[in-house]
Amino acid sequence: MEIIKVNALNKSYKQNLAVKNASFSVIKGEIFGILGPNGAGKTTMLEMIEGLRSIDSGGIIVNNVDVNDKDNRASLQEIIGVQLQSSAYFDKLKLVEILDLFGSMYKKKKDPIELLKMVGLYEKRNELVKNLSGGQAQRFSIIAALINDPDIVFLDEPTTGLDPNIRRELWELIKQINKEGKTIILTTHYMEEAEELCDRIAIMYEGSLIDLDTPQNLIIKQNLKFTIKFIPEEAFNDAILKKVSDMTEIVELWNEKEKIVLRIEDSKLINDILKDIEDIGIEFKNLEIIPPNLEDVFITLTGNSLRKGVNHGNSESLIK
Repeated sequence: MEIIKVNALNKSYKQNLAVKNASFSVIKGEIFGILGPNGAGKTTMLEMIEGLRSIDSGGIIVNNVDVNDKDNRASLQEIIGVQLQSSAYFDKLKLVEILDLFGSMYKKKKDPIELLKMVGLYEKRNELVKNLSGGQAQRFSIIAALINDPDIVFLDEPTTGLDPNIRRELWELIKQINKEGKTIILTTHYMEEAEELCDRIAIMYEGSLIDLDTPQNLIIKQNLKFTIKFIPEEAFNDAILKKVSDMTEIVELWNEKEKIVLRIEDSKLINDILKDIEDIGIEFKNLEIIPPNLEDVFITLTGNSLRKGVNHGNSESLIK
């Protein structure tokens, strides 16, 4: 069952088209991700769906509520919870008081104490937000979005700026919220986060949705290659590269500092290729075998890295 339908959505700022003719739907109960670099239009897209930003053209239906109709805004706010990319709270209110205040604005209200217990913040219930650590503040911002017991939860870059351990703790929290029956829409520029959490992912680039599917299907349909990396025991020379490049199973080959990097199409050939490399007299160490991932999908679709915007052409490749 579709709980969100977005049709031909557009949003411009002066001459900049931030969202370009975007259409997609979100299935009830799924974790739906919008993946893209900073500036791709992810937050603008989310804010239009949430009713926080005006729509230039197109339509949005959220759980049978027409977002374009301003008279429906109150109904929309009752069924959604929103965690913004950066949140501001009342400086002099304690955590439990903030949740009580937010809850008073809705018809439905979850118990603030139970929410604080859910994320390990019960002992901090009488603290001010400014006294929380980064991870604690982010957990609090998520439960603040749950105070009205919403059907749909929007999380905008929920783990940006957090260290890997805290990020993974938040992933478990997001999974827990989803298991309780909430539909979750999140934006992220972390490939690992999208792969770990999302049932389906919309890839967004320069305002456009350029693909949408499950993480596995996004990888499969691009016919992406496996990567093998190793450091040869002897120093680099042209003879080493020539020996490896003559192997027909390898479709790309280049050097990456002290490493040799190979791309192959058939993962079943990995063991044979490694044996062949040894048979031609090349001993190696620090072997890495890397399956294709969403970063590879993004590079294939856009020509740029998801995180750095660096072009990944084949100019350094020794096999074209």
